[in-house]
Amino acid sequence: MSGGEIPIVVCVSSDATVRQRVVQRLDGVGPVLVCSDLAQLRAMFPAPTVESGVPGGETAGRPAQRPASWGELVIDGSGHMVTWRGVPLGLTRTERDLLARLVSAPITLWSYERLFASVWGGAYLGDTAILHSAIKRLRRKLRMLPGGPQVYTVRGVGYRLAAPPEAADGRPGGTPDHA
Repeated sequence: MSGGEIPIVVCVSSDATVRQRVVQRLDGVGPVLVCSDLAQLRAMFPAPTVESGVPGGETAGRPAQRPASWGELVIDGSGHMVTWRGVPLGLTRTERDLLARLVSAPITLWSYERLFASVWGGAYLGDTAILHSAIKRLRRKLRMLPGGPQVYTVRGVGYRLAAPPEAADGRPGGTPDHA
């Protein structure tokens, strides 16, 4: 470090107790930035937008997101909205991001590693608790949709989205968690 630079400590943890301990232990050392997940950290430092002449422009060199759909389910990432049969669903940012990945073409199996990296933007370290918990909350909300999508578990591998068994060919291809 050259003179005048001050280090900034960044603590990212979903555990409020851990965040509190970090702040207490580093009190007086310098600035400490504390957040519960990487999405929250990214929101604190938004990427600059670049005008491209295309409606919606580009963000950080990527084209604007187009809404993804699965039957009557529409996920508009740019508008931060998910609708089922035209009715908005109350999903969290994480649930919306998970669902967007699961419906992205081609609809396929998403490994724990790919989902974790895609939604949380971090390296998967073998701890699936945060992912399982988010999927459990998403499933609970999707169950309330008559004829809606279902998230299936491929044990030890990951998750995939499938049509409800009665709407598909009768073979679920995975096992939905009933938690």
